[in-house]
Amino acid sequence: MAQTIKSKLEAARRHLGRHGQEHVMRFVEQLNRQQRLELLADIDLLDLDLIDQLVARYIRNPPSIKLPEKICPPPVYPIKPTGALERKYQNALQRGERLIAERKVAAFTVAGGMGTRLNFDGPKGCLPVTPVRNKTLFRLFAESLIATGRRYNSIIPWYIMTSQAHHEQTRRYFQENNYFRLNPDTVTFFQQGIMPSFDSEGKILMRAQNRLSLSPDGHGGSLRALYNSGAISDMARRGVEYISYFQVDNLLVRMIDPLFIGLHALDNAEMSSKAVIKCDPLEKVGNFVLVDGKITVIEYSDLPEELARQRREDGRLMFELGSIAIHIISRSFVERLNKQGFSLPWHRASKKVPYLDESGNLIQPDEPNAVKLETFVFDALALADASLILAIEREDEFAPIKNAAGVDSLQSSQRLQMEKAARWIQQAGLEVPRKEDGSADLLIEISPLYALDIDEFLQKRRLLRPLKRGDIVYLG
Repeated sequence: MAQTIKSKLEAARRHLGRHGQEHVMRFVEQLNRQQRLELLADIDLLDLDLIDQLVARYIRNPPSIKLPEKICPPPVYPIKPTGALERKYQNALQRGERLIAERKVAAFTVAGGMGTRLNFDGPKGCLPVTPVRNKTLFRLFAESLIATGRRYNSIIPWYIMTSQAHHEQTRRYFQENNYFRLNPDTVTFFQQGIMPSFDSEGKILMRAQNRLSLSPDGHGGSLRALYNSGAISDMARRGVEYISYFQVDNLLVRMIDPLFIGLHALDNAEMSSKAVIKCDPLEKVGNFVLVDGKITVIEYSDLPEELARQRREDGRLMFELGSIAIHIISRSFVERLNKQGFSLPWHRASKKVPYLDESGNLIQPDEPNAVKLETFVFDALALADASLILAIEREDEFAPIKNAAGVDSLQSSQRLQMEKAARWIQQAGLEVPRKEDGSADLLIEISPLYALDIDEFLQKRRLLRPLKRGDIVYLG
């Protein structure tokens, strides 16, 4: 066995040497057997031929960002339809409901993030987020799938993409919680790809003598990971045709939206998106635009401020549609892209990454010292034969948790959860006690198992009781 490890180390050293990355073996003589195996496992994850290409193109000679010459606002399905669109929305809703009932739809959660920025030690999906019962994101989504399945007498398989760092931890979490009453056969976990962090010369950084500095390859890698993991084949076996894509940190997402699914199907789209109306010209969300007849997204940092502030005659922003990482993707589209060997563009970011110096000391940099490369899923929009955008009410479907405090934090998301619940209660005819700032003066939580949407909630209005200040209300 020792000889086998030695031969593997020698083969790895030769392979790394051919690509100018043999420095990651510099501490191998100081490692014990287990540490050597861990180093070999990290090296096995590397696609060094691809890394050579990326280093040459994005690190040694980083490209400049060049916008297309002509950028136009894209077409959009409005929040509230008028005229002929009312009939189309009704047809789309019926089509979407039928597809869900026929088990043609799957949920896909991109759950590779850790809760580090939120001072939470674990996968972000395990973060407690609801204001009364402290349910985690994963539990909240599981309840939504159960409720959707009951409504349509259907089964919605759930695909969860994790990262290498917490794949097993995520699986254990579901096992320990009995899959939140979901059938384990309908829940599939798989890992996204990885990419190492590089120094300014393209050398792979190390975080320990036996470990490389590895990170997920971006949410764009989800389309390749779906295919390579066998998830797409599993969908085909189940008869799934449409994939509902969303990120794990948006707790208000409507996981399975029949209207959105139906519009996508009616338009024969391959990849479709939901959008919010930007609350500020410089809001840090991607901007939906139309380039050469294709819907695409330009990052907020890449759109010139003069364009971001440009307005129409009626005062609306010219580029008002913000990307929120909610998509419907046709399974056939993912299959086609992978069979054709597609490659999404890579995006370069300068980051502060702890690393080992040549003496094996761990350095904690004060300034950005490393280059990370990622792909973004919205870049696949330009490869779709057809796509659409559906505008939604931000307060109903978008409450991401990205920061420890302030905007897009756990605190702000809980406030949005309670405000949504308060709106439903008021629509049911009850008064909600308010503080001086207008916020609800009580704690409210409505489980998806109680009501998936306002229509279902209003059907249960007779069950509601008057509210008073300081109440703690859970409807589940």
